[in-house]
Amino acid sequence: MGIAPTLAVTQPAFWPLTLILFLPAIVAGILALPIIPRGKDDSVRWVGLATTIAVFILSLWMAVPAIFGAGSPGQFTVGDAGMQAVVKQPWIPAFNIEYLLGVDGISMPLVLLTTFLSVLAAAASWPIEKHVRPYWILFLLLETGMIGVFVSLDFFLFYVFWEVMLLPMYFLIGIWGGPRREYAAIKFFLYTLAGSVLMLLAILMLYFASDIRSLSDDQLLATHVVSPALEGADRAAALTAVHSHPKPVHTFNLLALAAIGQSPASPFAATSFWGMTLESWAFLLLLIGFIIKVPVVPVHTWLPDAHVEAPTPISMILAGVLLKLGGYGILRICYPICPGAGLSFAWLVCGLGVVSMVYGAFAALAQKDFKRMVAYSSVSHMGYVMLGLGVWSAVAGHEYQWDAWAQGVNGAMFQMLAHGISSAGMFFMVGVLYDRVHHRNLEEFGGIFNRMPLYASLAVAIFFAGLGLPGLCGFIGEVLVTLSSWNYSRLLAVCSAFTVILTAAYILWAIQRVYLGAEYKGPHGDHLTPMTRRELAIAVPLVVLAIVFGVAPQLIFNYITPTVNRQVETLAEWTRSIHDGHPAAAGAAAAATDDGAVGFQAAIDSFSVGGGR
Repeated sequence: MGIAPTLAVTQPAFWPLTLILFLPAIVAGILALPIIPRGKDDSVRWVGLATTIAVFILSLWMAVPAIFGAGSPGQFTVGDAGMQAVVKQPWIPAFNIEYLLGVDGISMPLVLLTTFLSVLAAAASWPIEKHVRPYWILFLLLETGMIGVFVSLDFFLFYVFWEVMLLPMYFLIGIWGGPRREYAAIKFFLYTLAGSVLMLLAILMLYFASDIRSLSDDQLLATHVVSPALEGADRAAALTAVHSHPKPVHTFNLLALAAIGQSPASPFAATSFWGMTLESWAFLLLLIGFIIKVPVVPVHTWLPDAHVEAPTPISMILAGVLLKLGGYGILRICYPICPGAGLSFAWLVCGLGVVSMVYGAFAALAQKDFKRMVAYSSVSHMGYVMLGLGVWSAVAGHEYQWDAWAQGVNGAMFQMLAHGISSAGMFFMVGVLYDRVHHRNLEEFGGIFNRMPLYASLAVAIFFAGLGLPGLCGFIGEVLVTLSSWNYSRLLAVCSAFTVILTAAYILWAIQRVYLGAEYKGPHGDHLTPMTRRELAIAVPLVVLAIVFGVAPQLIFNYITPTVNRQVETLAEWTRSIHDGHPAAAGAAAAATDDGAVGFQAAIDSFSVGGGR
């Protein structure tokens, strides 16, 4: 279904972004060839580690131009709220499927988190001795899949990368996991596959209901349906080709679908099936697919089993990155494309978040397995993400002021990044002990501080970050989400604050049982040796980042706040235009929204310790 001739457009980010995305997969393909002889496992390990380091440096060059010198084409501009480094090439023209990539303040920090944790997980993979080559091939394919989800702007491409992650993770758990690895891997596979099927149904519903001919010229350019780099006659010809097409022109372009979904005459809201609009069905189907990955109660049961059975580096990736894919999908796809359903089902999203955070905390308190306790803590912490995303308070009762909702979404984004640091660190610290004593029974630990003082000090710092201690990264997101939920529901805000007490209880109790006490009570006490240099090289960066992001949160907010505020502002104005009958604003919202921006900025500035702009 080609709608316009392919025109040459300069795309300076094509090679940097494509290399970040596909370099791990390319190296995985090379490792599959008999270039490195059998038995050279160390060579395979070094190639895999070097690949993750190269991808991290590339992503760092793109995301933090101040380190390498700003001004190079394709680098990210901090503070720019729009989509940057857009790469657009035709892929399957018959269905308008494109190789469409891009990053903004929401996706760029998550890409950086993915590449950073991939380096640490690769270093943590050194003790893997069984089937070393297949392990590293699957590990690198998994990295490509994770990055691909965060940078894809075509819904079909997004779904491809979403599925690409499934098989590597299934085999990484099923082959290199613990005693019940097959059960955990199959459970993970079935849950994720069920969510993927529902997501595919929603994608097809939205695709066949879309028609980009309804978009204005400005919207076609802003959503990159027609490249804004085109000029003069080429631009005019491309725009005319879209508007003059004789049949509906369907699209998988996520930006275009969002523009269609937020239009006053949205076809998603106008079409009904079985008593609900297409928009509501699509939102619920997508939400189920994403919350399975988050995960939230009641679709969380695959997570503890997967974490307990997965090897340490895969647990780090699972907790640090994979859980964030669900929250990212809700923020990137559900709310912008299905805003009416998002507003209607805000109570559902918030309710699921609060139930998950409270249930996860109580479940963590009841655990005797160290790793399972940390797994349930992830269920609890990701509940804050759900609550922050769902507190849609920019409604008539609050005069469509969006500052409280922006505070919640910014807090949810910060929580995802902070949890990526703290959870990966907690799982690694559990793995360090397990590698030595080969058990995780909390009742048989104790006295680790006397045996391994450096390790225990780093572990306590990481666990305090997970606890949400002020001055560490876990505090900022939780307090912003709790404050933002007050305007939406006082009851939910109280539950959120109460969960902080439960979190402190299970973290402090774990620290007491494992690291404090007079002596170690379990087997293999003679194996409690000091941390190796490799282990220190993994743990120290996580602790440093937990402290840095805790005392200088602006380092993260400078990236995420402009994009998040722009999305929240746009949806708040959509709420006003739809429910009050006012014409939708084409640009920024009115001066009243500036007060919201100032209020949120004051809130996050209050958490900075020498971390201002």
